[in-house]
Amino acid sequence: MNNPAELRGNCHCGAVTFLARVQSPVEVHACNCSICNMSGFQHLIVPQKDFQLISGQDVLTEYRFNSGIARHLFCATCGIKPFYIPRSNPDGFSLNLRCLQIPDGFEFEIKEFDGQNWRKNAEGLKHLTEISPSQS
Repeated sequence: MNNPAELRGNCHCGAVTFLARVQSPVEVHACNCSICNMSGFQHLIVPQKDFQLISGQDVLTEYRFNSGIARHLFCATCGIKPFYIPRSNPDGFSLNLRCLQIPDGFEFEIKEFDGQNWRKNAEGLKHLTEISPSQS
């Protein structure tokens, strides 16, 4: 059963705020790549059209590494990465579940993702930002 929800999120200091429209239940991925493992990032990937940055554009700083495709965005004040543009889904945003205000009754399932072997596994994430005919 899909239930629409509007999730609000922010960095630690509150300078960066955003909202996302999602359907509950939703998949969340715990990735074992070096940066996700070190930061504890849990991915809730949404299409661009379902994400809105409310405040903090001026305090976001960007970090790129390896392929340079992923745009890791951090709050320059508190250092938290509440969301970023992932290389697996460059047409969307990956939100950190730990930075979201989760309402009662919102359902999600955390799945393991083998980001250490990203090239082998990235195709399994493409569907998270594809727009189905019922959503267009």
